[in-house]
Order: sequence, then structure tokens, then C-alpha cells
Amino acid sequence: MTQSSEKQQRADEIALKIWRLSRDRILVNLRFLDTALLGISFDARFGADKVYFEPAPKGGTVICYDPAYILNRYKKNPNNILRLYLHIILHCIFNHAYRYDRTEQDLWDAAADMAAESVVMSLGISGAELAGDRERSEVLEEWRQKLGTLTAEKIYKSLRNDRLGMSELLELHSLFEFDAHESWKAADTETLEITQAQWKKISERIKAELKSFSQDKSDDKGMLQNLEEATKEEYDYDDFLRRFSVSGEDIRVNDDEFDYVYYTYGLSLYGNLPLVEPLEYKDVNKIKEFVIAIDTSGSCRGAVVQAFLNKTYSILKSSENFFRKVNIHIIQCDSQVRRDTKITNDDEFEDFMKEEQLEGFGATDFRPVFEYVDEAIEKGEFENLKGLIYFTDGYGVFPEHKPPHNYDVAFVFLDDDFDKPDIPPWAIKLILPND
Repeated sequence: MTQSSEKQQRADEIALKIWRLSRDRILVNLRFLDTALLGISFDARFGADKVYFEPAPKGGTVICYDPAYILNRYKKNPNNILRLYLHIILHCIFNHAYRYDRTEQDLWDAAADMAAESVVMSLGISGAELAGDRERSEVLEEWRQKLGTLTAEKIYKSLRNDRLGMSELLELHSLFEFDAHESWKAADTETLEITQAQWKKISERIKAELKSFSQDKSDDKGMLQNLEEATKEEYDYDDFLRRFSVSGEDIRVNDDEFDYVYYTYGLSLYGNLPLVEPLEYKDVNKIKEFVIAIDTSGSCRGAVVQAFLNKTYSILKSSENFFRKVNIHIIQCDSQVRRDTKITNDDEFEDFMKEEQLEGFGATDFRPVFEYVDEAIEKGEFENLKGLIYFTDGYGVFPEHKPPHNYDVAFVFLDDDFDKPDIPPWAIKLILPND
């Protein structure tokens, strides 16, 4: 072994001891991070100018670093590595690295770093203080006054809307950046999905522990809010609506049962007469019966409701999702059912979207809709109702029990950065993004 390689090996041994010392200090102060710390490994990358992390091929996350960089940072201030370690762990448990391909990356970089540092500083760990924390605290407090609890998602939306100048954005980067994020977009899809699933489980466990043992600690609110964002279910609205489809016959070419050999043989033998004609019917899964309930209470804005209906209609009207003859009811309700519009075909849906005016705008009570639908089922209005979607702000009286008839219920909210109320355990909670 050459003198140079011996020196590198020695530097890495010391760097690993520093990482482990930082890990032990975190464990002493924050025991609920024990599973997160187990998901981290280390890999020396000599010559790297910044510390970064990436998914490990067999699961977990590996922190990549140049040992010389770690030694220099530790020599300047031992708190540097502890702070860096915490910063990276929070990126992992908040799932910051796994949303990179859906964002404007320079804005998401700043938002993720600010959210991580907001939580680090709120935890008040002894030995994690750094020069510049006073300025960071002042900036974060200004953002809290504007947004409330700081999450990467909230900060990112604000950055997108406000469109800061380049110098202001660079100032945020220089103040809150601790690690490099370029590796967030470099991993292969399979490795990324495995690692994301593992961190989501870890985040769920941490969230459960915090809720169980730290309910009265105000310092945990920022951590919990970020964990809620990291662990909330994300749905593709198109796929979500398809769960309410039923099987039926549709007039179309059945490619699965069409034999091209006989067909082309007939054409070659008789000129323009195929031996086998394509079948006219095919069993498909589409939406046939469905209820869309609209909360028309005073707190639900007309433009938002219209946008939701436009989105739902654009999905349902496609030939892949919609039978030619359907039985869809659009029910408007506040404290009572105000109007029920029955849709039997695409043209009627089109007319409703063009002409219908919302009615109601009183207090919210969800129970009348379910009573109304259950009565309609008993009268034979529905043959096989699969689902009811209730678009609402959520502030109203929920039914105590699941509807007696076997159909799924989803309460749909708009992601407006406000906490959503708890819904009954028998219903599905779906939060749609603003866009």
C-alpha cells in the first residue's frame, strides 16, 4: 500500500468515527430517529467537493463524502457534521429526494433545505448550533408568519407563486444548503422506488411514535406536519375514478378474439371477403352508475367546484371510462339536498357543464346525501352503484355509520395547505393538488 493510499485510508477511518459520534449524539437526544439512522450507510468518494446521498442498490440510503472534507469541516466546528447528518436524515424521512422529477428543481432544492432546517432548529438539540443560525431563524420566522408550519410543499408553492429574483433565491440557497442534491435525479427508477418505499415505512413509524409520546410538545409540530406530507397517500385521479367501474358489453372490435390468420387468408383467397368478421361486442370495465355529491355550503367557492367538475367530466367522458348509457347523479347539497341532476349520456353531461348553476350556500351536513342515495337504491334507481364521491371542504356533520348498501365513499378535498378534518374510518380521503 502506498503512502498516499494509507493516508486516505486513515482519513476515512477518522471520518467514519466522526459520523458515528454524530449518530450517537443524535440518538441520545432523539431516540425516535433510531430506525432512520439504521437506514443510513456511508461511502467514501475521494475528490467529491460536497456531501450528498443516494439510494443504495439493495435498499437504504448511502451518504457519499470525501473524508478530507469531513475532517476539515469537523476541525472548524464539530457541530458541522452533526448538523449535516440531521439535515440529510430529515431529507430522507420527509421524502424530499423522491419528488425531484415533478418540480422546478432549483425551487425544490431551496424549499427542501428550508423545511429541513426549520425542523432541525425547532428541535433545539444541544451541540447542533452553528454560525448563521440567528439569520436563518429570522428568515424562517418571516416565512412562518406567511405560511404557518413550514413544509417543503408549502414553501415550494410559495416560491413558484412569488417568483423571487435570482439573487434572493441564491441567498436562500447559501443560507440553508448543507448537502448537494444532484444525485436525487440520478438513480434508476427501480432502486428509487424500493428506497422510497422503505423510507415511507420508517416515516410512518416515526410519525406514530411522535403522536403517541410527544403530543404536548410544540417543538414536534413542524416535524409532524412534514411527516404528514411525506406519508400521505398520493392518487392518480384517473386511476382513482376507475375503481368505480363495472363490467359490461361495449360495441367495439374485440382484438383479443380476432384471428388475423383466417381473416387475411380469406382476403387473399376471395379478394375482398374475409373468412372471419371481427366480433362486435367486448366485455370491458367502465363507469356506469356513479354519484358525484357537491358541497355547496358557503365555504365552497363556485370556481373551485367548477374546476373539480371539469376535471371529473374530462376523465369520465373519454371512451375508455364511460359507457354510452350511464346513470350518474350529480347531487348539490349544503344542509339538505338542493338538486339532483341525472345524467344518462355524454350530451346530458355536456349540457350540465354548460348551463347548471350551483344551489345552496348554507351550513354543511353530509348526512342528507347518504340518506337520499340509500332511498334511491331502495326504490330501484340504481342497479349496481359502485361509488360516491363527495367534493367538500370537510367542515360538516358526518354520518356515524357506513351506508348500509355496498358502495365505496370518497371525500375529496383540494390541497389548500390547511389541515383537513378527520373523516369516518369507512370512507376514503382523497386530496387533489391545486393544478
